[in-house]
Amino acid sequence: MKHATRMLLLRTTHAARAALALAAAATLSAAPLAAHADPQGLLESIHHHSTLINTVPDNGDQNPYAIVVAPVSAGTVKQGDVLVDNFNNAANLQGAGSTIVDYHPDTKQMSLFASIPRDLKECPGGVGLSTAMTMLKSGWVVVGSTPSNDGTTNTKGAGCLIVLDSNGKIAKAISTPNINDPWGNMAVVDNGDHATLFVSNAGFGVGAASDDPPVFKQATVLRLDLDIPSGQAPVVKRETVVASGFGAQADKGVFLVGPTGLALSADNKLLYVSDAIGNRINVIEDPLTRDTSAGVGRQLTADGLLHRPLAMIATPQGHLLVTNALNGQVVEIDPVEAKQLYARWIDTDKAQTPPGNGDLFGIALTPAGNGFYYVEDDVNTLVLAQ
Repeated sequence: MKHATRMLLLRTTHAARAALALAAAATLSAAPLAAHADPQGLLESIHHHSTLINTVPDNGDQNPYAIVVAPVSAGTVKQGDVLVDNFNNAANLQGAGSTIVDYHPDTKQMSLFASIPRDLKECPGGVGLSTAMTMLKSGWVVVGSTPSNDGTTNTKGAGCLIVLDSNGKIAKAISTPNINDPWGNMAVVDNGDHATLFVSNAGFGVGAASDDPPVFKQATVLRLDLDIPSGQAPVVKRETVVASGFGAQADKGVFLVGPTGLALSADNKLLYVSDAIGNRINVIEDPLTRDTSAGVGRQLTADGLLHRPLAMIATPQGHLLVTNALNGQVVEIDPVEAKQLYARWIDTDKAQTPPGNGDLFGIALTPAGNGFYYVEDDVNTLVLAQ
């Protein structure tokens, strides 16, 4: 989420970055906030960071955002493949990326999964692929668009959710009054022939960026209940705003700041939301069954090791991993104890201050649950932490 001039300054050699990442992997950036007797967290077990691929496809799209690990083999995708989308185009204009690439762990090669027309008529404002993406067990891929014509919010559109088949072909676009710049990584409950998607929408009220842009407390979390008939594209059966009132604002450097990370508890009774503007993690209760908005819910934890929290996943231990936007750290949180446990440097690029500032976006667990994938957007790479 950077201007082209800044991107040129941020290039570092892969060798230097790899050495820094390995050094960072050996130590925690901070001690636990308090003595903690629970089982070892995931971050403590991470010892290696391996750069896998450069995510730039042939058309030059850059700024990797969403990461999805394929739950099944279907079409051109194998189970365990890693899908990554791009938010910027070759000219580094934000909200103009239109491609999804597919990293194949078995061959260590990358292929183009989808190239979506920038001017897709069914999507208000066109296409700029965001951090909202998932692949369902039925093979369908759903990806969000937060589009712009000039790389700024001055020309942003409301966007949509685009449904692709397992060969990367467009099946349909979902656009409703409740969808306005689908922004954050999705939380999903997938039952095969039906599924529930949660996606944050950060575009309501947000207009042109300025030196002091206002915060609009209109961002929402939308639940979409889908029916998935055999051999047919998903159909929206019901849509419900389950959370509202989160802050969002335009930003000249990073396009848009709003709620980004979504993750469900193991029993699906709690939905965790990373509130970037509020620098906190909030909780929405009964997300699958509620028929009204919970507002911003209740606060789980704030500040401390969090520095504008972005993408978020749940670990096999039931903890949360949250990437920071304002430094190169990922934070582990015990939601039961409401404690921030550790922060680990995973991007130590000193071209930014603090190191890694603005580099981290998507994050996804490995299939074995013993590590995670993440992207470093300044050098357009997919990295594996184990």
